[in-house]
Amino acid sequence: MNQRPAPPGQAGRRLGLRLLAATVSAVVLVSTGIGWHLFQDLTGGISTSDVILGGTPKPAGTDMNVLLVGVDSRTDAQGRPLSRQLLAQLRSGAEDGVLNSDTIILLHVPADGSRATGISIPRDSYVNIPGYGKNKINSAYPSATVAAAEKLREKGDDEVSVDRESKTAGRQELIKTVEQLTDVKIDHYAEVNLLGFYNLTNAIGGVQVCLKNSVKEFRSGANFPAGPQTITGGAALAFVRQRYGLPQSDFSRIRRQQVFLAAVAHKILSAGTLTNPVKLQGLINVAKESVVLDSGWDVLSFARQASNLAGGNIEFLTIPTTGQASNEHGDVVTVDPDQVREFVQQHVGGGDGSAPSSSAAADQVPPSQITVDVRNGTGRSGLASQVARALSERGYHEGQLDNSESPAASTVHYPPGHQDAGDQVAELLGGMRTESDPDLPSGTVRVYLASDFSISDIKAATGADDDSTDDSSTTSSRSSEASVPPPSLGPPITAGGVPCVD
Repeated sequence: MNQRPAPPGQAGRRLGLRLLAATVSAVVLVSTGIGWHLFQDLTGGISTSDVILGGTPKPAGTDMNVLLVGVDSRTDAQGRPLSRQLLAQLRSGAEDGVLNSDTIILLHVPADGSRATGISIPRDSYVNIPGYGKNKINSAYPSATVAAAEKLREKGDDEVSVDRESKTAGRQELIKTVEQLTDVKIDHYAEVNLLGFYNLTNAIGGVQVCLKNSVKEFRSGANFPAGPQTITGGAALAFVRQRYGLPQSDFSRIRRQQVFLAAVAHKILSAGTLTNPVKLQGLINVAKESVVLDSGWDVLSFARQASNLAGGNIEFLTIPTTGQASNEHGDVVTVDPDQVREFVQQHVGGGDGSAPSSSAAADQVPPSQITVDVRNGTGRSGLASQVARALSERGYHEGQLDNSESPAASTVHYPPGHQDAGDQVAELLGGMRTESDPDLPSGTVRVYLASDFSISDIKAATGADDDSTDDSSTTSSRSSEASVPPPSLGPPITAGGVPCVD
């Protein structure tokens, strides 16, 4: 299987935050009873993608978890290329051929719609990408998109179909990755591109932000004085794109994005934006040109549920991180999945007092039903038996152990139709690629160990005792990770004011 994880882009463009404006627009429309035909026009013209798999959609009036994603696509929502003139206005760099998901926010709205919590996930978070191994979380979307496009072209599909279906695969992969990291079931998906962010600020007449210090940074085009100011268009894009020259780099940028989104929500909810026909039509046009929603989302019902958000009760947080490091994927942000899940559970546990549904628990295959073969291609003696013993302690059956030629990367093979079992074992081994193997019998997965494998991954993932997984001679790429303490991000951002940020 030819899987090529795509590298992250040179300049982050965390733009998915802007999508909330379209949702908030619907909320206020519903709560005020303004223009039902305009609301139907809004939802009827938005592009959709069939990305939510399995199960029955949640009914209205229950907790909702929405994945908000911003991508750096140089196309509109229908896949049409943007003009050179427009790209210049967006202040975007040269197209690098990679579609990155540079904004990832889990938005939780409880059953009573009384509040909303948005949790940002740094784009460089080093996590397990199901089927692709450990990498930055923003590689999930492009990795699956590239792999799917290659298969579709091999089948002879036309380019329109290739573009549509491969992006659907990318979105589904990102959803799976976020679900695995947070242990939260994603109910709906919303995506916005560069054009959407640019046009949104123009449509609402700009938003007010505040900077602690003046800044001039050529990569993003940021050129701002200190203090409060109103930003729009290309200047607003530069405001949320800048990370160079900031004290906390990407974390400072996340803070800016949260401040910006809070300002957008405040402007739409409190400034009469939706009672102004010109501004309202502008918002409708933004959604049509730049927004992609999952095809099963009843936005009207969701808007009714979230109508109490007109009070501005929106809070923005960031997942906990454990430091920063460097490895074969570049500079990464390290995270502890258990800490992330505990944090998310604490903040989005559900407005009715119940915990969010766990996709991880729902998809768990009983270890007693899985036999694990191990092939050691590292040249390190005894590693296959160490891996098998660690997995046996978690309830898996030990299969055949042997040496093999070293593969290009550590991989877990699974029989056709049993990817869930393969993904499960791959995650326990620190995050490996997975691959379907028609030669494997049902109930068996086979682990191929390459030089990139570290036994410390088992210690972290399975909780195996140190003496059962001693690998003092191992030197992997992960051993070069120099841990840097995570920064302090300050109090949560809300839609109730304009705090000054870096």
